[in-house]
Amino acid sequence: MPAVLHWFRHDLRLHDNAALKASLALAERKGLAWLPVWWAGERWSGVSPWGMPRAGAHRQAFLNQALADLDRSLRAWGSGLMVLRDPSPQPLLDLAQSAGAVAVVAEDIAAPDEQAEVAVLEAKGLAVQTVWQSSLLDPADLPWEAHAVPDVFTVFRQGVERAGVRVPEPRPAPTRCPPWPEALARPLHLSAPGALPPGAIDARSSFPYGQASWNGGETAALGHLAQYLARNLPHTYKTTRNQLSGADFSSKWSPWLASGAMSPRAALAALLSFEAERGASDGSYWLWFELLWRDHFRLMHRKHGRRLYRAQGLSERPEHRAPRLNASKFAQWCAGQTGQLLVDAGMRELSRTGFLSNRMRQIVASYWMHGMGGDWRAGAAWFESQLLDFDVHSNTGNWLYIAGRGTDPRGGRAFDLAVQAKRHDPDGVYQAMWR
Repeated sequence: MPAVLHWFRHDLRLHDNAALKASLALAERKGLAWLPVWWAGERWSGVSPWGMPRAGAHRQAFLNQALADLDRSLRAWGSGLMVLRDPSPQPLLDLAQSAGAVAVVAEDIAAPDEQAEVAVLEAKGLAVQTVWQSSLLDPADLPWEAHAVPDVFTVFRQGVERAGVRVPEPRPAPTRCPPWPEALARPLHLSAPGALPPGAIDARSSFPYGQASWNGGETAALGHLAQYLARNLPHTYKTTRNQLSGADFSSKWSPWLASGAMSPRAALAALLSFEAERGASDGSYWLWFELLWRDHFRLMHRKHGRRLYRAQGLSERPEHRAPRLNASKFAQWCAGQTGQLLVDAGMRELSRTGFLSNRMRQIVASYWMHGMGGDWRAGAAWFESQLLDFDVHSNTGNWLYIAGRGTDPRGGRAFDLAVQAKRHDPDGVYQAMWR
């Protein structure tokens, strides 16, 4: 029996998964077997041009938790998850041949490396059907064509709200799947995802993913979303979101959104239900605001593509050419040894736990570029390696924003460290915590 190969990418969930629904429907309609696969590719197993692993220990551990959770869910259907950790496409091509795959279905990701992965598979003869699903809004519902989406977020947000663009309802999770390909043995069970790095159980961590309720995967994601809303935390979000540490100062949805264990539409639907029951507030609106900004970064990738990855980004100013990388300074910044206490505290937290507050991300990024004269691309690569919630669209968009080479109308953000410390860590508690 031929098969449909479903390629999980940054969508490690069963709920609200349009690509999953499409692959299941195709297999059922044509009477085909169904093979769910996750393939590492260069994004997970490769080395960046800056010399560090593209996915460090914390990212790998959180991913392994998510894969194990997805495997458990698929086994409840009588299936399982085939995991290919080789960055080369050849194992995936060989698997497709062994399974008699007549089609590959996967989510569409509007980023150069991810688009290149699809192109390589197609060049080798695999028919790949990609499905757009990672955004809150459906691009077809926007009041602009893809090439005309406003570059400035505020203009985009106001246009979306003025036009009354509605967010589609999240799709329910399927409950069954077609049979496993007869020609293939079932994969090993992934219930033991492996040892955790020390930061996963660091008592200081703001995202302690060594605890079951914080693990990677759909089960923990939906549990976290429910408890966050049950405790009325959306109402305080706007006033606490710039704090530097703690479990509740921000939503902490981002690691699960980044891996796709949580759908943004499911998150918003739950938030709207919360507002209907307990009232809307500036805080709950600000969560919508942040989800919409996440969409904007995706739409900018659809609009500008590889231009976003140039040294000058979207800027054409000659002074924005690539700076020469000072390897010694870069190593100091990565290790938290710059001599700037606030910056160093943030960089130590990042490397030890895989997480960093949004405010600290802006501070350390600003200092690397505007204080140390560093290349934004090197800093973005370090974040890619370290962050549990690395998202290619948001990471690139935010680094360009701070650099003044993206869509920020103010031309970049150079923060005064003394002002930031006085405002966000006046008693030096955070700096002492990560000394």
